[in-house]
Amino acid sequence: MFEFLDRFMPGILESLLPRASEFAIQIDVLFDVIAILVGFWFILVLGYFFYLVFRYRHREGQKAEYVTGETHKQKQAIEIPHFLILACDIVIIIPTFVVWYNVKIDVPQPDEEVRIVAQQWAWTFYHAGEDEILGTDDDVVSINELHVKENTKYTYHLESRDVMHSFSVPVFRLKQDAVPGRVITGHFKPILTGEWDIQCAEMCGVAHGIMGARIFIKSEAEHKEWLAANSPIKSGGSLLAATNEDEITELKEDKNNG
Repeated sequence: MFEFLDRFMPGILESLLPRASEFAIQIDVLFDVIAILVGFWFILVLGYFFYLVFRYRHREGQKAEYVTGETHKQKQAIEIPHFLILACDIVIIIPTFVVWYNVKIDVPQPDEEVRIVAQQWAWTFYHAGEDEILGTDDDVVSINELHVKENTKYTYHLESRDVMHSFSVPVFRLKQDAVPGRVITGHFKPILTGEWDIQCAEMCGVAHGIMGARIFIKSEAEHKEWLAANSPIKSGGSLLAATNEDEITELKEDKNNG
C-alpha cells in the first residue's frame, strides 16, 4: 500500500534525507499525507478569511449586521467544514495506526541484535561478534559508532544509565526514548549503505548538543572485516567488552516500547 501511495506523494522528507531503513517509506508517506491534508485546509481557510475581510470591509453609510448564528444557513458555514475535517482525520488516523503497529509493536524475528546504552553524554554500542550472538565473549563494543549490515533485520535493546535520552537516527526515521531503569526493544532493517548521523533528541543536560554518534551501514563482507579487526578475543581483550550482566537483568524489559 505504501509503495503504491509513494508514487503520488511529493516526498518531502526524502528530498531532505535518504531512506536508509525498511520502514522509512511508511513514515514518509504518512508525513506527506498529513502535510497535504493540513496544508490544503490551511490555504483554504486562510484564503476564505482574507476574502471575508475584503468582502465585508467597512463602507461609508453601510451599517454592520449583527449575526447570531442561530439559523440553519448560518450554521452551515461551521457544520460543513467540521464534517469534512473529521473525514480528513479518519484518513489520517487509519494509516497512522498501521504505521505505529508496523514500527513500534510488531517486532519481527531478528537476524541479529544490538545493545544500545545511552549516558551523559555518549552512546555505547554492543555488537554481536562473529558468532552473531549478543552477550558472548566476542561481542564488539564501540563508543559513538554503530556498525550494522545492509539488508539485515536487527532488534535493538535500548537503555539509559542516568537520565532520559532519545535514540534518533534520521535516515531510519527512527526515534525512541531511552528511559532509566528500563530496556526498550525495537527494530530496524538497514537498506542503504553509507555513514549517517545518530542524535540524542531529548534534552539530557549541558552537553546534550554534542551527544552525537555515527551509524555505519556496510555490506556483509565489509561488516565481517570490521568485526574481525575489532574482535576483543583476537585483539587480546577489551575493557569495553566487559559488560555488567547483573545490571542488565535488574532492568525491566519492555517489549511493547512504552
